[in-house]
Amino acid sequence: MLNIVVDENIAFASTAFNQFGKVTLIPGRKITNSILKNVDVLIVRSITSVDGNLLKNTKVKFIGTATIGTDHIDFEYLKVNNIYFADAKGCNAYSVAEYIVAALLNLAVKFDFKFQSKSIGIVGVGNVGSKVAVFAKALGMNVLLNDPPLKRIGDKRDFVDLDEILKCDIVTIHTPLNLTGIDRTHHLFDKYNLSKLKDGTIFINTSRGAVVNNLDLINAIDKNNLKVILDVWENEPNFNEDLLRKVLIATPHIAGYSFEGKVNGTKLVYESLCKYLEVDFTFDFKLDKPQNSNLDSEYEDRIEITLNKIISAIYSIKKDDDKMKKSYVMNFQERLEYFDLQRKNYPTRREFNNYTVNSKFMNEEVKNLLKKLRFNLS
Repeated sequence: MLNIVVDENIAFASTAFNQFGKVTLIPGRKITNSILKNVDVLIVRSITSVDGNLLKNTKVKFIGTATIGTDHIDFEYLKVNNIYFADAKGCNAYSVAEYIVAALLNLAVKFDFKFQSKSIGIVGVGNVGSKVAVFAKALGMNVLLNDPPLKRIGDKRDFVDLDEILKCDIVTIHTPLNLTGIDRTHHLFDKYNLSKLKDGTIFINTSRGAVVNNLDLINAIDKNNLKVILDVWENEPNFNEDLLRKVLIATPHIAGYSFEGKVNGTKLVYESLCKYLEVDFTFDFKLDKPQNSNLDSEYEDRIEITLNKIISAIYSIKKDDDKMKKSYVMNFQERLEYFDLQRKNYPTRREFNNYTVNSKFMNEEVKNLLKKLRFNLS
């Protein structure tokens, strides 16, 4: 029987993995070397740093992360110590893309603009960025793509240099955090690049906090009148309080926290563990439809208003922002704990394809757009 430690915030953490042995659920920030002494399998999220300090003199031979990011993993240590690794790349790509749509609709209504008048620059066009591009094109935006690694390996899409991206009305980041090398993204958006953003740019980061120099961003918000949406922060959960006060929409690293995204993360790691152990897949990850999955809506004066009403009915990004900004009045320790509690207690959020919209009173343009956003129509 295997001893398995799983981050308690991973979906189906106990029931999916108990067929392999004894499962112990532990908060991700409290997983320590001493806890892992007699553990065979460790399954984490991005808040647990997996390196020699954590794994030295343990029995762990399988590491799974139910996340798309891997900057918390010391791959060299795993390779030297012959430890098998599995990630969940792509698991929550739709969740993040839908978060972007919800955020932009919120701003379109608040500042009274139409998407067809906007350009959007997407930095990083992998699993997430590609889906953001599809949604942005459906909404009528002029979409520009930047991804030097994909361009180098022959991806046939039209890519532009970062300087072209910085001229866009909207800039959204979907890169991994690379600390070194030709594709270094740590502080990619520093004082120099942030200064190139034009006045009033909508700037979004849902990738990793340290891709943006948060101190430089504070100054850029004031100088360039930036409209900022941040889901990720440098030094989480110890985020910069001054920056929190300046962003329009602030959330605690939950863009990828749809229920489907979480479950997909578990499923991908589960399947990798089955392959590693050479056993059959037996756990059923099928999800029921959400309650109130049928939505009624009538066409408003503008398509942005119509869509915002529909999407706000199933996911209110403003509620996430309001919760995050409650930490204004908290002391340092309270803010640290509150950041994690928001994630631990995050309400169930289902993706767009679970919902059916009554389209009886909608024109064909709106119907086609809803389909492209993965809604069902009745």
